[in-house]
Amino acid sequence: MRKRFRPRINDQQVGIGAFLYGRGMYENMTAYWPTADQGPNATDYTLEWARIWKAMPKVIFSTTLQKVEWNSRLVKENAAEEVRKLKAQPGKDLSVGGANLAATFLRLGLVDEIQLFLQPVVLGRAKPFFPPLEHRPNLRLAETHAFASGVLFLRYQRKEE
Repeated sequence: MRKRFRPRINDQQVGIGAFLYGRGMYENMTAYWPTADQGPNATDYTLEWARIWKAMPKVIFSTTLQKVEWNSRLVKENAAEEVRKLKAQPGKDLSVGGANLAATFLRLGLVDEIQLFLQPVVLGRAKPFFPPLEHRPNLRLAETHAFASGVLFLRYQRKEE
């Protein structure tokens, strides 16, 4: 098995073919990244991620949004069918952003792998990584990496039942 980890988060995007977002994640991302590269204090890392984000195709799952921008397309119904179609196409991996959307796709058995970056920040009240699931996903830890910053990368793969 080839080593998949790349030492920078931006480098991880090499294997991603599209971002799949729920409404909340889409709104959070579009509130910052379209203009993040225009700030006078933007770091090289931020400039690079803004370029990656803008160029990446995005599929937005929402029944309430009326339109989307920034190389995005809107899916208002049949999310599971849409993801199955995307997974059946040749190409790179799909990245799911947003706790509720990820939980939905986990429930439907559409997630093959989970990659988490744990940031040691105390925010007080926060949303859980994933809303409660009826059944615990059958996962195995496939890889870990600790960054000097204290961020921990965890990669889990779905175990076949």
